[in-house]
Amino acid sequence: MKQKKNHNASFLDLQFITSSISTTLVLLLLGLVVFFVLAAGHLSVYVREHINLSLIMSPDMEERDILRMQKTLNAQPFIRSTQYISKEQALKEQTEAMGTDPEDFLGYNPFSASIEVKLKSAYVQADSIARIEQLMRKNPHIQDVVYQKGLIDAVNDNIRRISLLLLGGAALLTFVSFVLINNTIRLAIYSQRFLIHTMKLVGASWNFIRRPFLRRNLGIGLLSAILADAALWTGASWLVGKEPELVEVITPMIMAQVSATVLLFGVIITWLCALFSINKYLRMKAGTLYYI
Repeated sequence: MKQKKNHNASFLDLQFITSSISTTLVLLLLGLVVFFVLAAGHLSVYVREHINLSLIMSPDMEERDILRMQKTLNAQPFIRSTQYISKEQALKEQTEAMGTDPEDFLGYNPFSASIEVKLKSAYVQADSIARIEQLMRKNPHIQDVVYQKGLIDAVNDNIRRISLLLLGGAALLTFVSFVLINNTIRLAIYSQRFLIHTMKLVGASWNFIRRPFLRRNLGIGLLSAILADAALWTGASWLVGKEPELVEVITPMIMAQVSATVLLFGVIITWLCALFSINKYLRMKAGTLYYI
């Protein structure tokens, strides 16, 4: 009798481990999709906010006046940041880029001072930038407004396309994850269907029968979510360690949101799947148990 009890205990422990491993893998896959969806949104903001508009100043404009204008621009609600580039700095940068000094063969500095403007991501749209450009050109001290229109259109189109693909993939994988976790739990409870029926025969209430199964699967969901989150944080730390610039995209806030999503999904889905599966066997008659 004792040997049989130990055999059952070891079987249940093995069942707990295998269920936890399979659920962890599903939650890890789901966490990766959630991460890519959130990171894509953050990356789109990062890319948009690093597209420059160059405001070319009039040659006769004094530096103090340009700096005063820069201060006025920084107060605008659509501007994220500005950078003043003097004529001398522009000449130095172009000399380094081309390898020759244009001033040597022209006899003068051909470049004008400029203000490099970075817009807030919400304003990096074709219509918004067109209005901003029109507003800037009304200033008589701004000689020209230069930006890459084609690049902005391409960035917005690609971001929109990628976002739709990721959202579609996330919805599909959420459904697949639910099915996989549900099947894992159903198989685990299936092996205990006769035990459930025996407890019904001795007069145990449905709540009493459900309680240990729900508690057990809640523990599986919690453990699996913690393991999946640990793997995701480890992977994120490794990526940031290899490429420090990724810290702009893989932020602690994104990882916290991913962890919370995985934890909630793991706990809620395992509990609901266990509840549905147990109720199914509780409703069955004894004869039906032999044919499923």
